[in-house]
Amino acid sequence: MALDPVALALVQKRLDHITRQMGWVMIRTARSPVFSHAHDFSCFLTDPAGTVIAQADGIPVHTGGGGFAARAMVKFWGDAIGPEDAILLNDPFTAGGNHLPDWVIARPIHVGTERVGFACIRAHQSDIGGGAAGAYNPTATEIFHEGIRLPPLRLMQDGHIKEDVWQLLMINTRTPHLLDGDVRAMLGATRIGADHVAALFNEHGVAEGRAYIDGVLDHAERRMRAAIAALPDGVYVGEDHFDDDCFEDQTIPIRATVTIKGDAMTVDFTGSHPQIKGFKNSSLANTYSSVYVGLASFFATDIPRNEGTFRAVTVIAPEGSIVNARAPAPTTMCTLFPACEIVHAVWNALAQADPERGCAGWGSSAFPITSGLSEAGETFVMYHWCGTSGGGAVEGRDGFPQQGGVSSLSGLIIPNAETFEQLFPVRIRHRRLRLDAAGAGKFRGGAGVDYEVDVYVAVQMTFRGEGRKSEKAFGAAGGGAGKIGRMTVTPQEGAAIDPPSYGIIHTKGPVHISLQSPGGGGYGSPRARAPELVLLDVRDGIVSRAAAAEAYGVVLATDGRSVDAVATARLRATASA
Repeated sequence: MALDPVALALVQKRLDHITRQMGWVMIRTARSPVFSHAHDFSCFLTDPAGTVIAQADGIPVHTGGGGFAARAMVKFWGDAIGPEDAILLNDPFTAGGNHLPDWVIARPIHVGTERVGFACIRAHQSDIGGGAAGAYNPTATEIFHEGIRLPPLRLMQDGHIKEDVWQLLMINTRTPHLLDGDVRAMLGATRIGADHVAALFNEHGVAEGRAYIDGVLDHAERRMRAAIAALPDGVYVGEDHFDDDCFEDQTIPIRATVTIKGDAMTVDFTGSHPQIKGFKNSSLANTYSSVYVGLASFFATDIPRNEGTFRAVTVIAPEGSIVNARAPAPTTMCTLFPACEIVHAVWNALAQADPERGCAGWGSSAFPITSGLSEAGETFVMYHWCGTSGGGAVEGRDGFPQQGGVSSLSGLIIPNAETFEQLFPVRIRHRRLRLDAAGAGKFRGGAGVDYEVDVYVAVQMTFRGEGRKSEKAFGAAGGGAGKIGRMTVTPQEGAAIDPPSYGIIHTKGPVHISLQSPGGGGYGSPRARAPELVLLDVRDGIVSRAAAAEAYGVVLATDGRSVDAVATARLRATASA
């Protein structure tokens, strides 16, 4: 069937818009701040086989591997999925999941008797049981310590919730008062998505609608193949690493060998470390998704983002390695680590093929999760997203001041401090940009934050401090690395505690948390940064006067309100000589 290119573009835009509509429904109806404030969920659409055709809403590491979950569901249930059913799953080893806290709900889309696709949401639940409240258990050594495992289950049948399955979910969470509403929000949002896709097919007819879906995937493939073909053929190796396995200090490499040949690319993780004891192992779906994040953020932004885009990419992830762990390895941290390291390794390799597109490293997350009892006696879970790290710079843009992890590409929203003070028994003393933490460069890295908070009740605190040991936010094209993070926990009675990078502690309230999050890497020579921008950074509290002179070669006037042009020119000339 000959396809009208204008109509093809409109179909793609309409599919993307449908995923955004699903996201708006989630934000407005979900109960947990994880969804309604931070948007830690993602919406995507697939064809009947489970191939992702649109993923414009949410967090890329969620949706890039969405096809694994959808195809696992189709393989398990096949034609037994009715038009008014909804399927739930999360398991990384049997159901195409990335990690256990991210539950996928998939709703079939029917036009008459024909199934034309699925409307899906992957969402990070506030608590799923396991050994630590909040869905992250840094002491886990096997997946059974991390929470409830869900193969593809029929959650809804013939339009009605299956109460036996529902009660199974509710008794396996510490926060049923949140989970009940959150899962209902997911069901409602997928209903909206399914209805809108069905309307699209009703307008075009099933045969023509399917032809346009195939055309959307084919167009994306052509665009990505053209982008790959523009790079020089060759073999490029990139690497990042962990400093520990969550229990012992050791160097754990994640190595990506990128081979470009014509319009095809292979990303091979052979040589990466074997799977580890702690929960920083990656499921296969998460590794594919992380590779896709790295590629999508490296190439042009107008290339469509669906599974057709990545037909030209072959991923090799050796089984039993940290990027394709065997059961029963723990995996809950994988959507951040090693997702971040996989993206960094891919960026480092691709920057050798096209240095101008090089991306500086993003600061690794280094903030805690606190959980305790509210005045109503209900468990609360507070993610201290206000203390997230700075992003890396690229040619033409400074790094984001804060971001929710490179795997989110800033799709995670940093909630307002005032909102969290209303929701949780805390007082945020300050949240301000961190001084001299950003990697210097022509384009400066993100500053990260200086964050202090008082928690008034007894809490369990879980830590994931990947950004507190070594400088992970590398510079690009001559830029400097972002600074590592720091954290102290001070109970009302007792000395300050230097918390573990990974671990759990229990404190009596109140307790004070002081956190300085890692900065992002800089891009380009710092001496090439416009002096006026350095002046603004000094006045904004991001760069000190001493660092302005030392790193950037910029001297400020005595009053600090202008650049001393003569002294700056002299200093930069001396440095060049």
